[in-house]
Amino acid sequence: MLRQYLKSLYERTMKEAYGAAFREMILPLGRGGECLDCGANKGYWYHKISEEIEFDKSRYYGIEWNQGHVEVARNKDLNVTQGDLNKGLPYGDEKFACVFALSVLEHLLNGCRFIKECYRVLNNKGTLILLTPNISTYFTVCLLLLGKMPSSGPHPDSDALMLSEELYKVSNDNLRWDAESDTPEYRHLVVFSFRVLRKYLKMVGFSQVTGYGFGLYPFPNFMQPLLEKIDPCHCHQMVFIARK
Repeated sequence: MLRQYLKSLYERTMKEAYGAAFREMILPLGRGGECLDCGANKGYWYHKISEEIEFDKSRYYGIEWNQGHVEVARNKDLNVTQGDLNKGLPYGDEKFACVFALSVLEHLLNGCRFIKECYRVLNNKGTLILLTPNISTYFTVCLLLLGKMPSSGPHPDSDALMLSEELYKVSNDNLRWDAESDTPEYRHLVVFSFRVLRKYLKMVGFSQVTGYGFGLYPFPNFMQPLLEKIDPCHCHQMVFIARK
């Protein structure tokens, strides 16, 4: 019963967070210009955007770590390249109207450098959209009090510990765990808090930074919309819109 309750909270949280991020992506792209999809996978977000607005493939750029995903995207004639987001962005200054990274920042070792690179490649008035988990949650405190790993997501650092230490499982049962591999896709490495990420975006130079929180656990779903507005700093997921 507890597992099902927590899973329902998680599913609602992710649906709302991704929906909010997507709406923010559409706004600048509706005015024209090119976008950069960081962690592009197989080009999923290109297809979602093109369903919403008129969006030519020439305006879409993507970077993806997994070479297999890159090949699938290229077979769709999408401009997705293989690259490591820890090592800078292979584009000139002020190229993009919109850069987005959804559930990507927490998988990077050099997240601060990545944010600086996003600022560099955005044009004047360009928009950066980030969706990432928040380490500063009541749920994290609860995990620590229970002697469990303070993971912001369902992926502890070790595959061997995963079943015994995970408080509840929300990921797909068919997911292939890779936390102990040299190139993990799912392991969370550095997770920001709401206040720190907001402050850092301002320090980098973004002129307008707006943050939203989603999922204030363990409160029930019907209370979430109000609680998220009252206390976004301790929500499970956060969406930031930073305008240059």
